[in-house]
Amino acid sequence: MQEFYTLAMILSIATFTMSTVMSPGPNNIMLLSSGLTFGYKKTMPLMFGIILGFPLMVLIIGLGLGALFERFPIVLNVLKIVGILYLFWMAYKIARNKSSYEIDENEQSKSFTFIQSALFQWVNPKAWIMAITSISVFVSSNENSMLQVILIAFIYCLSLCISSNTWAFGGILLKKFIRNAKSVQKINIVMALLLVASVLPMLFE
Repeated sequence: MQEFYTLAMILSIATFTMSTVMSPGPNNIMLLSSGLTFGYKKTMPLMFGIILGFPLMVLIIGLGLGALFERFPIVLNVLKIVGILYLFWMAYKIARNKSSYEIDENEQSKSFTFIQSALFQWVNPKAWIMAITSISVFVSSNENSMLQVILIAFIYCLSLCISSNTWAFGGILLKKFIRNAKSVQKINIVMALLLVASVLPMLFE
């Protein structure tokens, strides 16, 4: 029976997952913008959608869906196109967001929901790269592949707890230096442009 994982390998996985989830990307840009615009409480559904949605994606890909994309690469290409278009729509939504300084709340004063952010992982190009790379690099045993995939997903979950809170609190901290809704919207426009920029490399692959 092959060894499950050495401590060195677990540390390597943790380093990889933390570095990938902390780096700027669609999820983190949305968290920063939501923290800035809506505050921590209203950003929690977005955070939980990412924290639970992406590890679930890793599990599903690691337990067999990845083989489907190897056999039918056109499926992955279609998802890639849908994902890029959806990211453009999300960038538009972020650019229109304004911080509500009034007491009254309205329907537009909402961050993304848990379901929206969890489903978004499936059309997030960076998420696909992270999931497929981690599975292909760190699943090293046929006998223990299921346990290894579960562990990778669990470590991602822990890493995402840290990164999601960091980026959301970054937005909240940023808001302390802003005095009006117009300034928030200007920053959100910059966030939207960064979100678009984060997927531009995918267009030229």
